[in-house]
Amino acid sequence: MLAVFVGVPLALYLVFVIWPMLQAAVYSLTDWSGFSGSFGFVGLNNYLELFRDESFLIAIRNSLIILAALPVLSLAIGLLLAVMVTIAGPSRGGVRGVRGSAFYRVVAFFPAVIPSIIIGIIFAQVYDPNNGILNGALTGIGLEQFQSFAWLGEASTAMAATIAAMVWATSGFYMVLFIAAIRGIDTELFEAARLDGAGRMRITLSIVLPGIAANVKTSYVYAGIAALDSFVFLQAFNPSGGPKRSTLGITQEIYSTAFQEGRFGLACAMGILLTLLTFAFVGLTHRPRKKAAR
Repeated sequence: MLAVFVGVPLALYLVFVIWPMLQAAVYSLTDWSGFSGSFGFVGLNNYLELFRDESFLIAIRNSLIILAALPVLSLAIGLLLAVMVTIAGPSRGGVRGVRGSAFYRVVAFFPAVIPSIIIGIIFAQVYDPNNGILNGALTGIGLEQFQSFAWLGEASTAMAATIAAMVWATSGFYMVLFIAAIRGIDTELFEAARLDGAGRMRITLSIVLPGIAANVKTSYVYAGIAALDSFVFLQAFNPSGGPKRSTLGITQEIYSTAFQEGRFGLACAMGILLTLLTFAFVGLTHRPRKKAAR
């Protein structure tokens, strides 16, 4: 019976995860076109070509920018929302969230259930230069220079606008994770801190953050992986990579190389490098800390 419960999932994992990865590694060393049964072995030429390809290097840079910004912003906002609806309520009585916290939870989590492509369409309208809500709000407060500003059409703002939409879409998900983690902390710790005169900020820094540190770390890894695999958002906003390729991501390069240029071997090489980058991120995040000398 044990062999069935262990063997079947392991077999499925090997067939649908490990084997395709090994195939991609092999194809990355060939000139496979994706639609032909024959291909030639080119060794490491695909990888050498990538490191000479300006477009791919720009895509790596942009993906690293998203990796640096998205997890930090999404987790920070998610944590603030979680604290608000769990312990940031009135100082009188027990530790609880602000009034109407159930409503805020629903509103904050709502973007997480909307498909990414729909969010892309929504924010494309928000950022519309002529009829967008954002420009309308800014001009309404007297900032006339934004009357017809193209947020996704300017190289200086396209990436920031894209990341802002991604943060809006993902923060609520992490809020729910952090709410569950905070509610797993012993309530006696909160009550003891209140009796000692600790305020909400002190409780957050001294009890909440240490208590959910493992959850934050896990969420950071998940958010980082999602940041590197942000194809839908990038494609919805700027399918061609944005002005001056300012929002071009690695996943977009993989897609265009494989399905538009028909160079699946080169696309597989890109995928292998993206996989290695993801493994490096996870490894650096989970690297063991050296114990302080006594």
